[in-house]
Amino acid sequence: MRGVIFKGSREVELLDFDDPVPGPGEAVIAMKASGLCGSDLHFYRNGMAAAIEAMGFKDRIAASADGEIRIIAGHEPCGVIAELGPGVDPKAFKVGDRVIVFHYEGCRHCDHCRTGWSQLCDDGARVHGVMSHGAHADYMKVPVSTLVHLPEEMSFKGGAAVACGTGTAYGALLRLNISARDTLAVYGLGPVGLSVAQLAAAMGVEVIGIDINPDRVARAGDFGVAHAIDAGTHDPVEEIFKLTRGRGVSCAAECAGGEAPRSQAVRSTQTWGRIALVAVGGNVTLDVMKDLIGKQRTLIGSYTFSEVGMKDCARFIADHGVEVDRLFTEEWTLDRAAEAYADFDRQAGGKGVFLF
Repeated sequence: MRGVIFKGSREVELLDFDDPVPGPGEAVIAMKASGLCGSDLHFYRNGMAAAIEAMGFKDRIAASADGEIRIIAGHEPCGVIAELGPGVDPKAFKVGDRVIVFHYEGCRHCDHCRTGWSQLCDDGARVHGVMSHGAHADYMKVPVSTLVHLPEEMSFKGGAAVACGTGTAYGALLRLNISARDTLAVYGLGPVGLSVAQLAAAMGVEVIGIDINPDRVARAGDFGVAHAIDAGTHDPVEEIFKLTRGRGVSCAAECAGGEAPRSQAVRSTQTWGRIALVAVGGNVTLDVMKDLIGKQRTLIGSYTFSEVGMKDCARFIADHGVEVDRLFTEEWTLDRAAEAYADFDRQAGGKGVFLF
């Protein structure tokens, strides 16, 4: 089979790998859609080895004889079960089932794993596309325990979105305990931020979207954003207080990364406001008394989602007719992987996906 690897310095390579064979409790998935995620750009730009070492995972990765790490990339998998290993309950999964893959594997025994939060595993999680072969390939072998049925109402690329970016958005909304009584500011209108807006709007929430990219601001209304602010030309905190009659929003989700939007997300909320930090990396500087304690604000770190949350997200999308496929502006085949990631690296458009 074919598989894409990151070589670093913005270089990818399409290689041949042995077809996977499922062991006990495992499944081989024929990929139908594999999304490109913003976190993949760390590996694309810096190389797999350097990024893995920075994440503290070096001791869990087996390099090739020449010292190079050849892990197939991609952690937004969606496809069809092509083969099952021994011991899989046929009432749970069968060949031909449409499935989304939860992209973490844990020990399966600690409390985090047993409640569906295997990325928090006490023994350390394995991440597909980083520490185990991922979804930018014709086939992918995974434990059946990582599979969730894809609702018939959803496309494969919609399922790929739920496997990471859109699922992460749903997880952040759950962490905020959001409802139709709330107003929400979404900082960063990339694929995750637009997913936050789209899902929140489907929940009846009034959404304010903020970005420094005029094209993303212009597109935001198509995803349920009631008020879009160009932070490149306007102070978003001032604009939000104008829109909310001087009160501020009740909730904010920071999906942009960077110190400025994080502090703005906090300061744009009202007293008792709730803020979810979703974007990975970077720092934030706050006046603890003025920005947090004195306003009784709650600052939440939201790290992706649980396996159960992924299933609930897919069901919510199917039941509410959320048009998650609109996130995708580019569709690619594996043989155009270099072109796909060069395009995605510019961070100017929407979401890209490999289709099979």
